[in-house]
Amino acid sequence: MFYLLKILKNNKIQNLLSAMAEKETKKVADSKEATTEKAVKTTKKTVKKETKETPKTEKAPEVVAEVVEVKVEETPEVTPVEVAEVVEEIPEVAPVEEVEVVEPAQSPQEFLDGFDWHMYEEGIEVVNDEQLKAFDKALDGTAGFVDERQVIDGIVVRMTDREAIIDINSKSEGVISLNEFRYNQALKVGDTVEVLIDKREDSSGQLVLSHRKARVIKSWERVNNAHETGEIVNGFVKCRTKGGMIVDVFGLEAFLPGSQIDVKPIRDYDQFVEKTMEFKVVKINHEFKNVVVSHKALIEADLELQKREIIGQLEKGQVLEGVVKNITSYGVFVDLGGVDGLVHITDLSWSRINHPSEVVELDQKLNVVILDFDDEKTRIQLGLKQLSKHPWEALDENLKIGDKVTGKVAIIADYGAFLEVNSGVEGLIHVSEISWSTHLRSAQDFVKLGDEVEAVILTLDRDQRKMSLGMKQLTADPWTDITKKYPVGSKHSGTVRNYTNFGVFVELEEGIDGLVYISDLSWTQKIKHPSDFVKVGDTLEVVVLELDVEGRKLNLGHKQTEDNPWGAKETLFAEGTVHTGTIKEKNAKGAIIVFEGDDAEAFAPARLLEKEDGSKLEKGDTAEFKVIEFNKDFRKIVVSHTAIFKEEEQKNLKTVNKKADTSEKSTLGDLSVLADLKEKMEKKGK
Repeated sequence: MFYLLKILKNNKIQNLLSAMAEKETKKVADSKEATTEKAVKTTKKTVKKETKETPKTEKAPEVVAEVVEVKVEETPEVTPVEVAEVVEEIPEVAPVEEVEVVEPAQSPQEFLDGFDWHMYEEGIEVVNDEQLKAFDKALDGTAGFVDERQVIDGIVVRMTDREAIIDINSKSEGVISLNEFRYNQALKVGDTVEVLIDKREDSSGQLVLSHRKARVIKSWERVNNAHETGEIVNGFVKCRTKGGMIVDVFGLEAFLPGSQIDVKPIRDYDQFVEKTMEFKVVKINHEFKNVVVSHKALIEADLELQKREIIGQLEKGQVLEGVVKNITSYGVFVDLGGVDGLVHITDLSWSRINHPSEVVELDQKLNVVILDFDDEKTRIQLGLKQLSKHPWEALDENLKIGDKVTGKVAIIADYGAFLEVNSGVEGLIHVSEISWSTHLRSAQDFVKLGDEVEAVILTLDRDQRKMSLGMKQLTADPWTDITKKYPVGSKHSGTVRNYTNFGVFVELEEGIDGLVYISDLSWTQKIKHPSDFVKVGDTLEVVVLELDVEGRKLNLGHKQTEDNPWGAKETLFAEGTVHTGTIKEKNAKGAIIVFEGDDAEAFAPARLLEKEDGSKLEKGDTAEFKVIEFNKDFRKIVVSHTAIFKEEEQKNLKTVNKKADTSEKSTLGDLSVLADLKEKMEKKGK
């Protein structure tokens, strides 16, 4: 009841409170200490009893709080004991069950006008529960009666260096820190601001308001409403972030993905920072308090209409203006005003290009021609080079086979090089037409990409738009006077260009190659592969052995640059001679033997490598070998280590046999003499 009376701020109520305070102060001063203590105990028991018996209502604590506040404000000298006694004298309001209350017949003012203040001062109950409920109902919705967590408008009535005092037409004014108005540096007295009723009263009776919380609540209401209704909202782009930008919408930080900025890819996000733009709220996550906005969604609807209009008018061969939207390795995407088309890299230029960026740039405006589109017109094929005349049609009509042309090397392949004679007109120089050499090599050995070279037209087909060129035709054919320069038997020096299993290719000069067979590399060495004897790039002395002008073949020899040493070796390695040699190589069939002071190589069969103790000679072993076969024509020497000690054994065996024969003959002679003597003696006895 006291709380309601104070809210109304009526003069009669103030007088009543003052009179009650004076009366109670005098009563407490005259009372004795024992009486006071008894009153306190009685009050505590009464309060405890009422707490147990009567359920608390929302209004009962408020009544006590108001009385305490009044006593402290009007009579500072009153002690807590005195306050407790005052509380004891307050008429108790019996709790009632919540029931539906009908609209009161009296207004709040009528109720106050008919209130008997004298009876109230005497402590006589002047209102009952029903009247109090009716009075509450009458106050509901009137000025000054607010609910907690409610957002209302307030007026700035005063400002200090740190705070703003806000009037919300309630029983008291609220105070809000100026930190909550940082965004509004122009705040002044008289401005209307949104505030949240955080608490109607704190512990000191002060009204607690919050502008920041009110803005957040209102902002979320606006954002939710914009999401539900599709309303277009304004937002301030604050800064860049990973994958997009941060936008301030109604004071909330929303995320703008990079893909939702525009219908075309955006490469520079900084151009939108600190700008105000229109957005559409596309997603809200209430759990994580995330808001996603889109600027692209606003223009897609308009673009869809434009796209349908453009697609409906498409025709093959139609020329349209567009803007380069994206460049890839395979082509260029062009925006035709809401619909995209692709210009393939082969349709960008009549000339051969490596990347579309060589022809066009991003955001470049250009005219393109419609080459084709599907039935639904969702895939549009465009062309750029078709807007200009084909280069072959502009080619000089006087060009013919045999004419010399100059161009730039556009492409190099293993089989040749493409020479761009005019823009968009290319001719192929096959690798066989680059050099007179019969030994084919890669075109990269002769020309480099971008080189300016001269060539001769070999074939020309304007209908098929094909041209073949040659470079070697610019020089004389070296085989023309080959018999004079390289007669049979002449010695020359050449460069090893390549080798195969059967021989080595030696280049005597550009365009003239000869073959040296493996058998013509050395008189004495046993060569398994040419790479064991010579390397690519080595200089090799050769002799022309055979010349075929028509077949353009040249047979060369290297060993013929020296005399055949096998004539002199026939005496040196005569059969039966013994030489000291070292095993160079060994396999299951036998071993290759080399001799000190001579380049000749001999072969020893595996069975002839056995030593006297029964073991076999191994690779790297040095021993004596006996020549058991020599063939000058086939340059063949066969040796044996076993034959040396076998021959010695044979000699020893012959010696033993000879001695055995001599001893046997001597013994037989003695027996014959004895026989003769015996025979003579027998005759004498007779």
